[in-house]
Amino acid sequence: MGKHIRMNTRMTAFLATALLAAAAPSFAQEPPPPAAAPPAAAAATPSAPVAWSSLSPEQQRVLGSMSNQWGSLPPERQQALANGSKRWLEMSPEQQAQARERFSHWQTLPPDQRRALHDRWQRFQALPPREREAVRQNYHRFQQLPPAQRQMLRQQWRNATPEQRAQMVEQARAERARRAEHPQPRGGGRNPPPRFR
Repeated sequence: MGKHIRMNTRMTAFLATALLAAAAPSFAQEPPPPAAAPPAAAAATPSAPVAWSSLSPEQQRVLGSMSNQWGSLPPERQQALANGSKRWLEMSPEQQAQARERFSHWQTLPPDQRRALHDRWQRFQALPPREREAVRQNYHRFQQLPPAQRQMLRQQWRNATPEQRAQMVEQARAERARRAEHPQPRGGGRNPPPRFR
């Protein structure tokens, strides 16, 4: 029984970490958005339970080790696992391999770093859907930069004071708003990413 619970906990941690690594931005790489409080109505509405039978056969396969205890999980946990298994199934084999690799790395992190990652994930989840999508797009743009430029931006972020970081976030928001108002024609005239001083 103890081994089964450990496996369930490890599978849950793996799914959560895999999804964090694949879906959420790396906040050390991208300026973190300010945490937004969930709307009062959403905070007051309890999560609805998810019936095991409502999961697709593929989701049930991914979450198989949870089947015996599914009914005893809190509804929020059921929803998180259901959503996580759906996202996992939508990943390419390459993305799944990357997620597994990141999970292996995550397991080696000290508890304080794991907590920091968890806190960042919660801040990301608390954002309105539109802002989460903007963060994802920024992250994907960041990933397209050459490695040396990504490293330089990371270093600038790490070395910045809180005031400078706030300014960086504000500049990034202004740039995003400008791009939304004046989209570039396809294939031409791309602006270089903003430089922060």
